[in-house]
Amino acid sequence: MANILVTGGAGFIGGNFLHFWAKHHPDDKLIVLDCLTYAGNKSTIAGVEQAELVIGDIRNGKLVEELLRDRNIGTVVHFAAESHVDRSITGPDAFIDTNILGTNSLLKAAKAVWLDEGSGRPHRFHHISTDEVYGSLGLNDAAFSETHPYQPNSPYSASKASSDHLVRAYHHTFGLEVTTTNCSNNYGAYQYPEKLIPLFLLNALHGRSLPIYGDGMNVRDWLHVEDHCRGIEACLKRGISGETYNIGGGEELPNLTVIERICSEVDKAFGAIDGLADRYPDAPAACGRPTSELKTFVPDRVGHDRRYAVDATKARADLGYKPHHDFDSGLAATLRWYIDNEAWWRNIQTTS
Repeated sequence: MANILVTGGAGFIGGNFLHFWAKHHPDDKLIVLDCLTYAGNKSTIAGVEQAELVIGDIRNGKLVEELLRDRNIGTVVHFAAESHVDRSITGPDAFIDTNILGTNSLLKAAKAVWLDEGSGRPHRFHHISTDEVYGSLGLNDAAFSETHPYQPNSPYSASKASSDHLVRAYHHTFGLEVTTTNCSNNYGAYQYPEKLIPLFLLNALHGRSLPIYGDGMNVRDWLHVEDHCRGIEACLKRGISGETYNIGGGEELPNLTVIERICSEVDKAFGAIDGLADRYPDAPAACGRPTSELKTFVPDRVGHDRRYAVDATKARADLGYKPHHDFDSGLAATLRWYIDNEAWWRNIQTTS
Protein backbone atom coordinates (compact mmCIF):
# COMPACT_ATOMS: atom_id res chain seq x y z
CA MET A 1 0.00 0.00 0.00
CA ALA A 2 1.35 3.42 -0.99
CA ASN A 3 0.28 6.99 -0.27
CA ILE A 4 0.55 9.19 -3.37
CA LEU A 5 0.13 12.95 -3.66
CA VAL A 6 -1.37 13.86 -7.04
CA THR A 7 -1.21 17.57 -7.84
CA GLY A 8 -3.79 18.84 -10.30
CA GLY A 9 -5.68 15.60 -9.84
CA ALA A 10 -9.07 17.14 -10.60
CA GLY A 11 -7.93 18.19 -14.08
CA PHE A 12 -7.95 16.28 -17.34
CA ILE A 13 -4.83 14.12 -17.25
CA GLY A 14 -4.61 14.05 -13.46
CA GLY A 15 -8.24 12.95 -13.17
CA ASN A 16 -7.74 10.18 -15.69
CA PHE A 17 -4.64 9.10 -13.78
CA LEU A 18 -6.68 8.80 -10.59
CA HIS A 19 -9.28 6.60 -12.28
CA PHE A 20 -6.51 4.50 -13.87
CA TRP A 21 -4.46 4.14 -10.70
CA ALA A 22 -7.45 3.32 -8.50
CA LYS A 23 -8.48 0.57 -10.92
CA HIS A 24 -5.02 -1.01 -11.10
CA HIS A 25 -3.81 -0.27 -7.54
CA PRO A 26 -6.93 -0.44 -5.36
CA ASP A 27 -5.03 -0.58 -2.07
CA ASP A 28 -3.19 2.71 -2.59
CA LYS A 29 -4.31 6.00 -1.03
CA LEU A 30 -4.51 8.99 -3.39
CA ILE A 31 -4.30 12.48 -1.93
CA VAL A 32 -5.36 15.06 -4.50
CA LEU A 33 -4.09 18.64 -4.20
CA ASP A 34 -5.98 20.94 -6.55
CA CYS A 35 -7.05 24.58 -6.33
CA LEU A 36 -9.96 23.87 -8.70
CA THR A 37 -9.32 26.51 -11.34
CA TYR A 38 -11.56 26.54 -14.41
CA ALA A 39 -10.00 23.32 -15.71
CA GLY A 40 -10.29 21.39 -12.43
CA ASN A 41 -13.57 19.92 -11.30
CA LYS A 42 -14.68 17.69 -8.44
CA SER A 43 -16.99 15.76 -10.75
CA THR A 44 -13.98 14.53 -12.75
CA ILE A 45 -12.87 12.35 -9.85
CA ALA A 46 -16.30 11.43 -8.51
CA GLY A 47 -16.43 7.76 -7.64
CA VAL A 48 -12.71 7.33 -6.97
CA GLU A 49 -13.08 6.04 -3.42
CA GLN A 50 -9.34 6.01 -2.67
CA ALA A 51 -9.05 9.72 -3.45
CA GLU A 52 -9.04 12.43 -0.80
CA LEU A 53 -9.43 15.92 -2.27
CA VAL A 54 -7.51 18.73 -0.59
CA ILE A 55 -8.40 22.11 -2.08
CA GLY A 56 -5.23 24.16 -2.07
CA ASP A 57 -2.44 25.76 -4.08
CA ILE A 58 0.83 24.01 -4.92
CA ARG A 59 2.58 27.31 -4.13
CA ASN A 60 1.58 26.87 -0.48
CA GLY A 61 4.77 25.17 0.68
CA LYS A 62 3.61 24.80 4.28
CA LEU A 63 0.48 22.94 3.17
CA VAL A 64 2.49 20.62 0.92
CA GLU A 65 4.96 19.86 3.70
CA GLU A 66 2.11 19.05 6.07
CA LEU A 67 0.52 16.72 3.55
CA LEU A 68 3.78 14.90 2.83
CA ARG A 69 4.50 14.52 6.53
CA ASP A 70 1.04 13.88 8.00
CA ARG A 71 -0.18 11.52 5.25
CA ASN A 72 3.15 9.66 5.15
CA ILE A 73 3.47 10.28 1.41
CA GLY A 74 6.40 8.79 -0.48
CA THR A 75 5.40 9.63 -4.05
CA VAL A 76 4.37 12.89 -5.73
CA VAL A 77 2.90 12.82 -9.24
CA HIS A 78 2.91 16.41 -10.40
CA PHE A 79 0.26 17.26 -13.02
CA ALA A 80 -0.77 20.72 -11.80
CA ALA A 81 -0.11 23.24 -14.57
CA GLU A 82 -1.55 25.94 -16.74
CA SER A 83 -1.48 24.28 -20.15
CA HIS A 84 -3.42 26.16 -22.83
CA VAL A 85 -1.10 27.87 -25.32
CA ASP A 86 -3.63 30.50 -26.40
CA ARG A 87 -4.17 31.55 -22.78
CA SER A 88 -0.40 31.79 -22.27
CA ILE A 89 -0.17 34.24 -25.16
CA THR A 90 -2.83 36.57 -23.78
CA GLY A 91 -1.89 36.12 -20.10
CA PRO A 92 1.54 34.61 -19.44
CA ASP A 93 1.78 35.56 -15.75
CA ALA A 94 -0.43 32.70 -14.56
CA PHE A 95 1.86 30.25 -16.37
CA ILE A 96 4.94 31.63 -14.64
CA ASP A 97 3.21 31.52 -11.26
CA THR A 98 1.87 27.98 -11.49
CA ASN A 99 4.30 26.14 -13.73
CA ILE A 100 7.57 27.62 -12.45
CA LEU A 101 6.94 28.98 -8.96
CA GLY A 102 4.46 26.22 -8.15
CA THR A 103 6.85 23.47 -9.21
CA ASN A 104 9.66 25.06 -7.22
CA SER A 105 7.42 25.23 -4.15
CA LEU A 106 6.61 21.51 -4.45
CA LEU A 107 10.27 20.61 -4.87
CA LYS A 108 11.26 22.66 -1.83
CA ALA A 109 8.61 20.94 0.27
CA ALA A 110 9.67 17.50 -0.95
CA LYS A 111 13.30 18.28 -0.17
CA ALA A 112 12.40 19.57 3.28
CA VAL A 113 10.40 16.50 4.29
CA TRP A 114 12.16 13.71 2.42
CA LEU A 115 15.78 14.90 2.69
CA ASP A 116 16.32 17.68 5.22
CA GLU A 117 14.45 15.93 8.03
CA GLY A 118 16.67 12.91 7.54
CA SER A 119 13.95 10.27 7.33
CA GLY A 120 15.87 8.34 4.68
CA ARG A 121 12.60 6.98 3.33
CA PRO A 122 12.37 5.91 -0.32
CA HIS A 123 10.64 8.58 -2.37
CA ARG A 124 9.88 9.70 -5.90
CA PHE A 125 8.93 13.07 -7.36
CA HIS A 126 7.46 12.43 -10.80
CA HIS A 127 7.04 15.46 -13.04
CA ILE A 128 4.62 15.56 -16.00
CA SER A 129 5.87 17.67 -18.89
CA THR A 130 5.26 18.18 -22.60
CA ASP A 131 6.91 17.71 -25.97
CA GLU A 132 6.42 21.44 -26.59
CA VAL A 133 9.57 22.21 -24.57
CA TYR A 134 11.60 20.92 -27.53
CA GLY A 135 10.27 23.53 -29.96
CA SER A 136 9.12 22.88 -33.51
CA LEU A 137 10.16 20.27 -36.08
CA GLY A 138 10.38 20.48 -39.84
CA LEU A 139 8.25 18.01 -41.75
CA ASN A 140 11.23 15.75 -42.48
CA ASP A 141 13.06 16.12 -39.16
CA ALA A 142 13.57 13.17 -36.84
CA ALA A 143 11.16 13.03 -33.89
CA PHE A 144 12.16 14.55 -30.57
CA SER A 145 14.38 12.34 -28.44
CA GLU A 146 15.12 12.98 -24.78
CA THR A 147 18.44 14.60 -25.76
CA HIS A 148 16.90 17.13 -28.16
CA PRO A 149 17.80 20.73 -27.21
CA TYR A 150 15.12 22.72 -25.42
CA GLN A 151 13.72 25.41 -27.73
CA PRO A 152 10.34 26.51 -26.31
CA ASN A 153 8.41 28.96 -28.47
CA SER A 154 5.41 30.02 -26.35
CA PRO A 155 5.07 31.32 -22.78
CA TYR A 156 3.43 27.99 -21.93
CA SER A 157 6.24 25.83 -23.28
CA ALA A 158 8.88 28.15 -21.80
CA SER A 159 7.29 27.82 -18.36
CA LYS A 160 7.21 24.02 -18.67
CA ALA A 161 10.83 23.97 -19.84
CA SER A 162 11.76 25.98 -16.75
CA SER A 163 9.95 23.53 -14.49
CA ASP A 164 11.76 20.60 -16.16
CA HIS A 165 15.09 22.26 -15.43
CA LEU A 166 14.13 22.83 -11.79
CA VAL A 167 13.26 19.16 -11.34
CA ARG A 168 16.59 18.16 -12.86
CA ALA A 169 18.44 20.64 -10.65
CA TYR A 170 16.87 19.35 -7.42
CA HIS A 171 18.04 15.87 -8.36
CA HIS A 172 21.60 16.79 -9.27
CA THR A 173 22.12 19.39 -6.54
CA PHE A 174 20.24 17.91 -3.59
CA GLY A 175 19.81 14.25 -4.47
CA LEU A 176 16.02 14.31 -4.71
CA GLU A 177 14.75 11.16 -6.42
CA VAL A 178 12.94 12.41 -9.55
CA THR A 179 11.71 11.30 -12.95
CA THR A 180 10.17 13.32 -15.78
CA THR A 181 7.94 12.30 -18.67
CA ASN A 182 7.43 14.52 -21.71
CA CYS A 183 4.18 13.61 -23.44
CA SER A 184 2.63 14.41 -26.79
CA ASN A 185 -0.91 15.77 -27.38
CA ASN A 186 -3.38 14.04 -25.07
CA TYR A 187 -7.04 13.39 -25.81
CA GLY A 188 -9.85 11.45 -24.16
CA ALA A 189 -12.53 11.74 -21.50
CA TYR A 190 -12.74 14.68 -19.05
CA GLN A 191 -10.76 17.12 -21.22
CA TYR A 192 -11.81 20.73 -20.79
CA PRO A 193 -13.42 21.92 -24.05
CA GLU A 194 -10.84 24.52 -24.95
CA LYS A 195 -8.53 21.94 -26.55
CA LEU A 196 -8.98 20.94 -30.18
CA ILE A 197 -10.83 17.63 -29.97
CA PRO A 198 -13.47 18.40 -27.31
CA LEU A 199 -13.90 21.97 -28.58
CA PHE A 200 -14.58 20.81 -32.12
CA LEU A 201 -16.79 17.95 -30.98
CA LEU A 202 -19.03 20.28 -28.98
CA ASN A 203 -18.98 22.97 -31.66
CA ALA A 204 -20.11 20.38 -34.19
CA LEU A 205 -22.96 19.24 -31.96
CA HIS A 206 -24.16 22.82 -31.58
CA GLY A 207 -23.69 23.89 -35.17
CA ARG A 208 -20.92 26.34 -34.37
CA SER A 209 -17.96 27.02 -36.66
CA LEU A 210 -14.85 24.88 -36.56
CA PRO A 211 -12.02 27.45 -36.69
CA ILE A 212 -8.87 26.06 -38.31
CA TYR A 213 -5.62 27.96 -37.74
CA GLY A 214 -3.65 28.82 -40.90
CA ASP A 215 -3.66 26.04 -43.48
CA GLY A 216 -4.51 23.35 -40.92
CA MET A 217 -1.33 21.42 -41.65
CA ASN A 218 0.32 21.76 -38.25
CA VAL A 219 1.22 18.23 -37.19
CA ARG A 220 0.85 16.68 -33.74
CA ASP A 221 1.43 13.21 -32.26
CA TRP A 222 -1.86 12.15 -30.60
CA LEU A 223 -1.73 10.19 -27.34
CA HIS A 224 -4.81 8.68 -25.70
CA VAL A 225 -4.83 9.81 -22.09
CA GLU A 226 -5.15 6.23 -20.81
CA ASP A 227 -1.94 5.33 -22.65
CA HIS A 228 -0.28 8.34 -21.04
CA CYS A 229 -1.36 7.05 -17.62
CA ARG A 230 0.03 3.65 -18.56
CA GLY A 231 3.36 5.30 -19.39
CA ILE A 232 3.44 7.15 -16.06
CA GLU A 233 2.73 3.90 -14.22
CA ALA A 234 5.64 2.22 -16.04
CA CYS A 235 7.92 5.13 -15.15
CA LEU A 236 6.98 4.99 -11.47
CA LYS A 237 7.64 1.25 -11.43
CA ARG A 238 10.76 1.01 -13.59
CA GLY A 239 12.04 4.52 -14.28
CA ILE A 240 15.55 5.40 -13.14
CA SER A 241 15.89 8.43 -10.89
CA GLY A 242 17.16 11.48 -12.72
CA GLU A 243 16.01 10.20 -16.11
CA THR A 244 13.55 11.66 -18.61
CA TYR A 245 11.26 9.57 -20.82
CA ASN A 246 9.19 10.59 -23.84
CA ILE A 247 5.64 9.21 -23.91
CA GLY A 248 3.97 9.32 -27.32
CA GLY A 249 0.99 7.81 -29.06
CA GLY A 250 2.67 7.08 -32.37
CA GLU A 251 -0.21 8.78 -34.21
CA GLU A 252 1.28 11.75 -36.09
CA LEU A 253 -1.48 13.66 -37.90
CA PRO A 254 -2.06 17.14 -39.37
CA ASN A 255 -4.73 19.14 -37.56
CA LEU A 256 -6.84 19.20 -40.71
CA THR A 257 -6.92 15.40 -40.81
CA VAL A 258 -7.95 15.28 -37.15
CA ILE A 259 -10.75 17.77 -37.82
CA GLU A 260 -11.96 15.82 -40.85
CA ARG A 261 -12.11 12.66 -38.74
CA ILE A 262 -14.05 14.49 -36.03
CA CYS A 263 -16.56 15.60 -38.67
CA SER A 264 -16.84 12.05 -39.98
CA GLU A 265 -17.37 10.59 -36.49
CA VAL A 266 -20.06 13.17 -35.69
CA ASP A 267 -21.87 12.34 -38.94
CA LYS A 268 -21.76 8.63 -38.12
CA ALA A 269 -22.98 9.24 -34.57
CA PHE A 270 -26.11 11.03 -35.79
CA GLY A 271 -26.89 8.06 -38.00
CA ALA A 272 -26.34 5.53 -35.21
CA ILE A 273 -27.63 7.07 -31.95
CA ASP A 274 -31.36 7.38 -31.51
CA GLY A 275 -32.56 10.79 -30.40
CA LEU A 276 -29.27 12.60 -31.04
CA ALA A 277 -30.86 14.91 -33.63
CA ASP A 278 -33.52 15.89 -31.08
CA ARG A 279 -30.86 16.70 -28.49
CA TYR A 280 -28.71 18.73 -30.88
CA PRO A 281 -31.04 20.16 -33.55
CA ASP A 282 -28.56 22.88 -34.56
CA ALA A 283 -25.97 20.35 -35.75
CA PRO A 284 -25.80 20.07 -39.56
CA ALA A 285 -25.85 16.30 -39.15
CA ALA A 286 -29.24 16.57 -37.41
CA CYS A 287 -30.81 17.35 -40.78
CA GLY A 288 -28.58 15.21 -42.93
CA ARG A 289 -25.93 17.79 -43.88
CA PRO A 290 -22.19 17.11 -43.46
CA THR A 291 -20.52 18.43 -40.33
CA SER A 292 -17.58 19.47 -42.53
CA GLU A 293 -19.59 22.49 -43.73
CA LEU A 294 -18.74 24.09 -40.36
CA LYS A 295 -15.00 24.21 -41.15
CA THR A 296 -13.68 27.78 -41.27
CA PHE A 297 -10.09 28.85 -41.83
CA VAL A 298 -8.86 31.66 -39.57
CA PRO A 299 -5.53 33.53 -39.26
CA ASP A 300 -2.78 31.43 -37.76
CA ARG A 301 -1.96 31.63 -34.07
CA VAL A 302 1.06 33.70 -33.07
CA GLY A 303 4.17 31.51 -32.83
CA HIS A 304 2.30 28.38 -33.90
CA ASP A 305 4.76 25.46 -33.92
CA ARG A 306 4.58 23.52 -37.17
CA ARG A 307 5.17 19.97 -36.00
CA TYR A 308 5.66 17.96 -32.83
CA ALA A 309 6.61 14.29 -32.79
CA VAL A 310 8.22 12.27 -30.03
CA ASP A 311 10.53 9.29 -30.23
CA ALA A 312 9.38 6.92 -27.48
CA THR A 313 12.14 4.34 -28.10
CA LYS A 314 13.66 4.85 -24.65
CA ALA A 315 10.33 4.40 -22.86
CA ARG A 316 9.62 1.25 -24.85
CA ALA A 317 13.05 -0.24 -24.20
CA ASP A 318 13.57 0.78 -20.57
CA LEU A 319 10.00 0.90 -19.22
CA GLY A 320 8.17 -1.58 -21.42
CA TYR A 321 5.80 1.18 -22.51
CA LYS A 322 3.48 0.52 -25.43
CA PRO A 323 0.32 2.48 -26.37
CA HIS A 324 -2.85 0.37 -26.61
CA HIS A 325 -5.13 2.83 -28.44
CA ASP A 326 -5.09 3.71 -32.12
CA PHE A 327 -6.41 7.16 -33.01
CA ASP A 328 -9.54 6.16 -34.91
CA SER A 329 -11.00 3.95 -32.18
CA GLY A 330 -9.80 6.35 -29.48
CA LEU A 331 -11.48 9.30 -31.17
CA ALA A 332 -14.75 7.39 -31.62
CA ALA A 333 -14.74 6.41 -27.94
CA THR A 334 -13.98 9.99 -26.93
CA LEU A 335 -16.87 11.36 -28.97
CA ARG A 336 -19.22 8.79 -27.45
CA TRP A 337 -18.02 9.71 -23.94
CA TYR A 338 -18.91 13.39 -24.49
CA ILE A 339 -22.31 12.45 -25.90
CA ASP A 340 -23.00 10.14 -22.95
CA ASN A 341 -21.70 12.61 -20.35
CA GLU A 342 -23.43 15.83 -21.35
CA ALA A 343 -24.06 16.72 -17.70
CA TRP A 344 -20.31 16.78 -17.01
CA TRP A 345 -19.37 19.28 -19.72
CA ARG A 346 -22.46 21.42 -19.27
CA ASN A 347 -21.65 21.69 -15.57
CA ILE A 348 -18.03 22.75 -16.12
CA GLN A 349 -19.06 25.30 -18.73
CA THR A 350 -21.59 26.75 -16.27
CA THR A 351 -19.19 26.90 -13.32
CA SER A 352 -16.00 28.03 -15.11
